[in-house]
Amino acid sequence: MQTTDYDLVIVGSGPAGLTAAIYAARSQVNTLVVEKLVPGGQILVTDWLENYPGFPEGLSGAELIMKMTDQAKRFGVTIETNEVLTVDFSKPVKRLKLNDREITAKAIIIATGASPSKLGIPGESEFFGKGVSACATCDAPFYRDSVVAAVGGGDTAVQESLYLTRFVKKVYLIHRRDQLRATRILQERAFENPKIEILWDSVPTSINGSEKGVETVTVKNVKTGKTFDLAVNGCFIWVGITPNTGFLKNALELDKNGFILVTPRMETSVPGVYAAGDVRNTPLRQVATAVGDSAIAAFEAAKYIEAFEHS
Repeated sequence: MQTTDYDLVIVGSGPAGLTAAIYAARSQVNTLVVEKLVPGGQILVTDWLENYPGFPEGLSGAELIMKMTDQAKRFGVTIETNEVLTVDFSKPVKRLKLNDREITAKAIIIATGASPSKLGIPGESEFFGKGVSACATCDAPFYRDSVVAAVGGGDTAVQESLYLTRFVKKVYLIHRRDQLRATRILQERAFENPKIEILWDSVPTSINGSEKGVETVTVKNVKTGKTFDLAVNGCFIWVGITPNTGFLKNALELDKNGFILVTPRMETSVPGVYAAGDVRNTPLRQVATAVGDSAIAAFEAAKYIEAFEHS
């Protein structure tokens, strides 16, 4: 049997990573969680969760992560702030290069989640953090009594737009289609909110401003081809997500969009490497599905480690 630094390394500490850590620790698996920033991932910028079972009144994303982190630590889980730069999964012992050292493990669970996608239009990068944002929870208070644009039509875009209305005077929700993709209950709330105006069949083509910040968004109607400048003080963008898989560098099989392909047992194309949560190819990306994925991944990883130790 080859010795390793850890039985299991979990990369990422959002709901998926923390759930996997809880299950692994309770199975007496020597586990390390590596997190590039702080525990939580994208859920930290989620204002309110009302569909996670067990919390009938709802709770904030930050509150749920705090509870999950405390629970993981109670079982002795070690969470280290570090970044996985590269991986080597070519041999039975898995190697991960971190910022300051290299570590080895018998099994890996990748739970790195996904990040907000960008539009790729002029002004988006230039004004990011200076009028362009992907986090209403973080930045809405800066736009109190202002007019803002929001881009997207899914659950996140609509839910975050609703949150913005607590602070701003008006939200122009720009959506390229003639109907929203968000769940019906969120759509109804948006339609009923007098502060939200939806610009159908439209896309932003540039974000414009000066050293003072964002001043207008140029909007194009995709059916008529007409463009106009929308006077706003900020622009929030929610047009999908991009998986955080850059560090893998062809070590695993991915789908065409870069999400990790897994079996129903959360197994990747490499034995002993599992993936869970938003980073994997899945039809639904919610906290509940991330938690379910990770319970399976941790269970399968523990079985793999036991077999590894007896090989």
